[in-house]
Amino acid sequence: MNPDHENTQPAPEPALGPASGPDPAAQSNPHDGIPGDPLADHYIPALPVKGEIFDETKTFAQLNLRNSVLKGLERVGFKHPTVTQAFLIPPILAGKDVIGQAKTGTGKTAAFALPMLNNLERDVPFQALILAPTRELAIQITHEIEDIGGTTPIKAMTLFGGQAVRTQVGKLEKGAQIIVGTPGRVMDMLERGHLHFKNIKMVVLDEVDRMLDIGFREDIRTILEQTPPSRQTVLVSATISPEIEKLARKYLRDPEKVIVQSGSLTVSMVKQFYIPVNQWDKKRLLLHLLRHEEPALTLIFCRLKRTVDELTLGLNERGIESHAIHGDMPQGKRNKTMDKLRAGSLSVLIASDLAARGIDVEGITHVINFDIPEDPEIYVHRIGRTARAGRGGVAWTLVTPEQGELLTNVEHLINAEVPKLDYTDFKPTPPPPGWRGEAPGGRREGGLQLANAPGEASAPPEPKLGRVEASLKQELPPTEPEKVDLAKFPGGIVPTKLPPKRMIRGYKSGR
Repeated sequence: MNPDHENTQPAPEPALGPASGPDPAAQSNPHDGIPGDPLADHYIPALPVKGEIFDETKTFAQLNLRNSVLKGLERVGFKHPTVTQAFLIPPILAGKDVIGQAKTGTGKTAAFALPMLNNLERDVPFQALILAPTRELAIQITHEIEDIGGTTPIKAMTLFGGQAVRTQVGKLEKGAQIIVGTPGRVMDMLERGHLHFKNIKMVVLDEVDRMLDIGFREDIRTILEQTPPSRQTVLVSATISPEIEKLARKYLRDPEKVIVQSGSLTVSMVKQFYIPVNQWDKKRLLLHLLRHEEPALTLIFCRLKRTVDELTLGLNERGIESHAIHGDMPQGKRNKTMDKLRAGSLSVLIASDLAARGIDVEGITHVINFDIPEDPEIYVHRIGRTARAGRGGVAWTLVTPEQGELLTNVEHLINAEVPKLDYTDFKPTPPPPGWRGEAPGGRREGGLQLANAPGEASAPPEPKLGRVEASLKQELPPTEPEKVDLAKFPGGIVPTKLPPKRMIRGYKSGR
């Protein structure tokens, strides 16, 4: 045992919640009465405090963490755990399988990272595996572990697609205790023989709801089946769907489910506003906000990658230096953009939701929701990119008249009203010629420019025809009289060449 990693703290308190909380036994268990449900007897209801974020009745020193871990927390200025951390750390620290549900911005990463840093051994590689849905989130988890674990001998490294395999192989050869990665690259390194699971003691599925949403179910199943059966498994997520429950029944042993109903640090620290705008005026309004408000470091969220590219190009053409980040960009370019963001050398970053998951950078003053998301949880993820490290932040959301219900869903989730913000000096315009709004799924039907010059009219783009429509518009060649035989050919037109497609491929002969 590492002498710098010895446990000298008093025994943990038996209760998971603050002593002043209600009796957990008095709260209903949503798993009662479900035949064969392994969670029925292991449901730990969290304290239903209203708006509470930190549990100031506890300190990290009371959670039975090692001195080396406590020194790391002291170095980064953490004293009291969040309510989420106060509930999740004790069962994870005790080695139990856990399903943790808590709102975004409540400190879930540290809730599983601190027990890892506390329980893992030095000089033993690949003891813990953390799976995340995106490259940026995996990188951010590693950064957070490095921040709070800098005083411990435990090291973490990241595996993700888009970076050279030999670069990551070199890091794997150094024998990090914690592997953080996306399922695809973890599987790749496992199949190449550069990674093994024989030392795995703990597996964490972070934002498991998103991993299932974007198609990682089979990779997760394969990875879990190849890890030792004796491992500890922790699932953390903002929502717990039936899919996650099904996964828990198969891969977790005697799990405890912890549902934390505390407030979200991000929601409480961010000043939120919505700005009503017509769809065709959204890009003009965005330009107006950036020119008149002059926010220091702004993160703009779009629903579509195409919109990210359009806004980035349009703003740069109009003198506002902007950078893009989305899933179709090369990983090297994404990394350079993130490095610039962390260094504070860019002022406007335009991102898609998946690419921006895991952006945890101090100094982001404003978040602009160019497109309000259909999932209100994504809204909370977005605005949580500001108000980091206890600082405040501002979030503006552009809302069209048709999107009132989406705004209402957000307000129900955060349990607060988002106030309206009017810009009297911004003049709306009538819809441009040919404007037909936006079809379901985000497909734009009408043309839209970022901003027209004064007095300049915008003509609708020429509609693009598919191959079938284009072929129908072509005029048929004139019929030559000598090739007409009304008795043999329909319409009297004699074919002059073979048809473009013939039903030959796949035909099996009798020989």
